[in-house]
Amino acid sequence: MKYTRLGTTGVTVSRLCLGCMSYGTADLPDWATGTKGWHVGKEDAREHFKIAIEAGITFFDTADVYCIGQSEEITGFWLREMASRDDIVVATKVHGVMGPGPNMRGLSRKHIISGCESSLRRLGMDYVDLYQIHRWDPNTPIEETLEALDSLVRAGKVRYVGASSMAAWQLSKALYTAKEHGWQRFVTMQNHYNLVYREEEREMIPLCIDQGLGVIPWSPLARGFLTGTRRRDGGSTTRSQADTFAKDLYYAEDDFVIADTVAGIASERGVSPAQVACAWALQAPGVTAPIIGATKPEHLKDIVKAVDLKLTAEEVAALEKPYRPHRVLGHANPSAKAMTAGKG
Repeated sequence: MKYTRLGTTGVTVSRLCLGCMSYGTADLPDWATGTKGWHVGKEDAREHFKIAIEAGITFFDTADVYCIGQSEEITGFWLREMASRDDIVVATKVHGVMGPGPNMRGLSRKHIISGCESSLRRLGMDYVDLYQIHRWDPNTPIEETLEALDSLVRAGKVRYVGASSMAAWQLSKALYTAKEHGWQRFVTMQNHYNLVYREEEREMIPLCIDQGLGVIPWSPLARGFLTGTRRRDGGSTTRSQADTFAKDLYYAEDDFVIADTVAGIASERGVSPAQVACAWALQAPGVTAPIIGATKPEHLKDIVKAVDLKLTAEEVAALEKPYRPHRVLGHANPSAKAMTAGKG
């Protein structure tokens, strides 16, 4: 494993972050898609965490809404058993629907404070290293959100704060507002970024580089689309069949051309398409640690090898050439259907 600083902070993290959205009860949907049936249960998840820790991964990301808190419970359980708290960096998120009440969502001070305390109970930890707003909340003044996050840092419950999928102007406003009031600034951006969705290169990533934020992109494999397991006539894995959200993001003909290019380079190099797609994300300017996830141990063992795969300039150019501009994907809040499903 290789390591780097988390943005301009003094914290060191592994160059891969284990994303924990996969862990939970199959009967409960994940917030991002409202889909279920593909998650990994607690006992099976043990092997995943064992593989990750033995590979040198020290960075773990979850969220309160993943299987309505079960991901945090599973993540905390196995990390407490397998790792020293001082050796790992644990991140979680707040914003999504956690219950039927109107205050069980969003980025109000009320929900942020209660959300953090609930996440800490589920994780079984005294503090979280990186606490992120999962999405922008248009119904709450950013001043209220930032002040609440700052109070959590001052209380010792949070070490750093970060943001996820939003417009560049929104992140810029948040950074300016935090500086103006002397509050904790966001130190990371967890954004949607991979070979088939590169719109973040226009404004968001340059802004992060300029302001010193670590970029920790979600879905570097495009929810499995870049692994060579998807077909033009539909998905072929359990997750792809259940994950209708992915079909809203990808599956255009241009996207398949990129996936074919990934597969071709992987074949030439004698590695998996997943390794090639992840290696591309690792070499992209500004990227600190792509967030990888898996539903099978062998997939996780395979993708961690990406840190040692160095693509040539010619390979990078070939991978990037077929790209065509996309509409903005991943910034908007989930659909009403997905949010309703996420209530449990």
